[in-house]
Amino acid sequence: MSRIAISGIGIVAPDAIGLDAFRALLASGRSAVVRAERFDYFAALVRDFKPRDFINPMKMRRMNSLSRFGVAAAKLALADAGVDPGRNTGVVLGTAFGPVQTSVEYMQEYVEKGAALAPPQLFAESVANAPGSHIAIESDFRGFNITITQRESSALAAAMYACSQLVKGSVDAALTGGVEEASEMTLSILDRLGAVSHDAARPFDKTRGGLSMGEGSVVLLLQPRAAKSYAFFSGFGMARDTTATISDWGDDHAAVATAMRAAIDDAEIAIADVDAIYASANGSMRGDAVEAHAIEQLFGDRVPPVVATKGVFGEYAAGGALQLAAAIVAIDEQTLHASVGFASGEFRFTPNRERRPCALRHVLVNSVSAGGGIVCAVLSKEAA
Repeated sequence: MSRIAISGIGIVAPDAIGLDAFRALLASGRSAVVRAERFDYFAALVRDFKPRDFINPMKMRRMNSLSRFGVAAAKLALADAGVDPGRNTGVVLGTAFGPVQTSVEYMQEYVEKGAALAPPQLFAESVANAPGSHIAIESDFRGFNITITQRESSALAAAMYACSQLVKGSVDAALTGGVEEASEMTLSILDRLGAVSHDAARPFDKTRGGLSMGEGSVVLLLQPRAAKSYAFFSGFGMARDTTATISDWGDDHAAVATAMRAAIDDAEIAIADVDAIYASANGSMRGDAVEAHAIEQLFGDRVPPVVATKGVFGEYAAGGALQLAAAIVAIDEQTLHASVGFASGEFRFTPNRERRPCALRHVLVNSVSAGGGIVCAVLSKEAA
């Protein structure tokens, strides 16, 4: 694949508003997952976010928290890039569940008051593509506007679509990333499915007990060529684990290995050229296991350093996008991050446990979804 430059990064994350704060959070080696006051669950929630710093108050009234996260992250990405990409810019975001809380509120109003009196603005904000639409309207972007929902893989799937359109020349630039909000309904359903940890998430750890949900947004500005770039998307791979159920991961590690290999081949590099893996691992029993066995299958006895970041900021589209952003920062800083939450392992490799300098030319980023969707990407330091 032709390499696509990542020229701007905008972040609204738990304990980190903006790229500098995100770098500091990763460098600290601590987790943003806490017992949430508004839910009886452990989660990584966005705090100290002031949407008025980014959005006109009159416009802000028409946006729910999901749209506010997305618009703020997009403005931060454009400011970070320091360029106006022009009207022929596309927007493609990923979200696992979309605006669940707004949907709940709208349905409550609909049931109590009837269709004629239910607030139309709530309905407009109840759809998953509301954040992407607001981003395009705010900046007058006229390119494609797409929202992808593929659970944990949503953000990487969105990036893959954006890069494919840039390679084709459909647009001059694209904003891509992920956005998610934590809601009591989502957490309660995930808990009933046995997916949520009742402690902080422990990716790849033998005592892991489930994931921690995270919220926020990451938006990246992508361009075929850019004066400044943090890294480049150089390859993507997809596959499906047919043994997975709609609510859990499967055990077909060969399918995950196939997606990883496809991304490496698309990047036109060798397996030995992969300098690190930023893993999908989120603390789930089956999800972590199927990815770990796939890594062992593909890399054998020469597994590169593996980093699991979702112990820092949780899971779902925000977590997947933040995982991607962490890998981009790693290449930019030539530094591996610590796998927060890991203490003792059950697999042949041990995740990287301390932040340390590392020569990073190519980093593999994995996203393995409950339901069987798998998307992998290769990030590269150089344009060619």
